[in-house]
Amino acid sequence: MAHTATHIAGSTYRPTEIAVHSPAYEAFLILRVAFVLAPLAAGLDKFMHILVNWDIYLAPSVARVIPIPPHTFMMAVGVVEVLAGLLVAFMPAIGAYVVAVWLWGIIVNLLLVPGFYDIALRDFGLSLGALALARLSQEFAR
Repeated sequence: MAHTATHIAGSTYRPTEIAVHSPAYEAFLILRVAFVLAPLAAGLDKFMHILVNWDIYLAPSVARVIPIPPHTFMMAVGVVEVLAGLLVAFMPAIGAYVVAVWLWGIIVNLLLVPGFYDIALRDFGLSLGALALARLSQEFAR
């Protein structure tokens, strides 16, 4: 069976070849690094509070219904974020979708807290980047 050539951003390559000089591949690498490092950094910082006291971002309505103290919940969030970053590192086609869905959960929480709408908007943009990574991973993470 003959391989058909694929055209991406002005260059042609075969599906079995990695187009290491294509803008699409470079975008994949940039997004992959970003969505490994950012969840790892945010997740680990849930335990150290170097960047910010993350507990302030938990909506009071959410804090009232969870069965554990808010700080403990935020540490659990940190564990999930570290795992999501590792999943992107090793399985970006799956991990990127996990990160996007995780960000949507964060967005819902932030919309319940007056004054954090700007962060919710930023996280929506990040979720679009995660979706772009998931789509690019279909092509480049083989």
